[in-house]
Amino acid sequence: MNKSKGFTLIEVVIAISISLLLFLTVSGFVYYFYRTTGYNLNQIAAINSARKGMEIMVREIREATYSDNGAFPIQEIATQSFTFFSDIDKDDNIERVRYFLDGSLLKKGVLQATGDPLQYLEENEEIKILSRYVRNSNSAIFTYYDESNNVISDLSDLSSVNLVQLELVINTDANRPPEEFSLISNAQLRNLRID
Repeated sequence: MNKSKGFTLIEVVIAISISLLLFLTVSGFVYYFYRTTGYNLNQIAAINSARKGMEIMVREIREATYSDNGAFPIQEIATQSFTFFSDIDKDDNIERVRYFLDGSLLKKGVLQATGDPLQYLEENEEIKILSRYVRNSNSAIFTYYDESNNVISDLSDLSSVNLVQLELVINTDANRPPEEFSLISNAQLRNLRID
């Protein structure tokens, strides 16, 4: 009687198939875990970045003041942009600040007054990204209120602006959950005097 020890070809094929199936299942779970965790970490980082950007915006908007050439503190209001004058770097010179949405990027443009007489020349504007993954294409970033807390619908009425509400909708991937995250804050303009 000749008994050989070991596995038959069928047993080896079945063992390899089961091992491969287990490996693919575990790999799928690991991939899904890292993909989901990575997305959530990106979302958290984007929200934190937007929160810091919102704090900067609120602080600078609150300090809106008359420009170095005497222009009214607010230059332009719109639902996706806001342009005003403020001493954002505390150097006793008033800068023109413009916040605006460019795709999914919230940008900040800063202009220093130059020349004699002082002028704010558009070609000297320095632009930087303030926040990424902003999904406000269908909703207002800036909503303006008058002294009685009524929404200002006439966006040419600059002198009535007393408070600016900011809302940033953040989502690193608009095509997958978690849902969009909204940050909302208000900035009361402190230095306005209406003559």
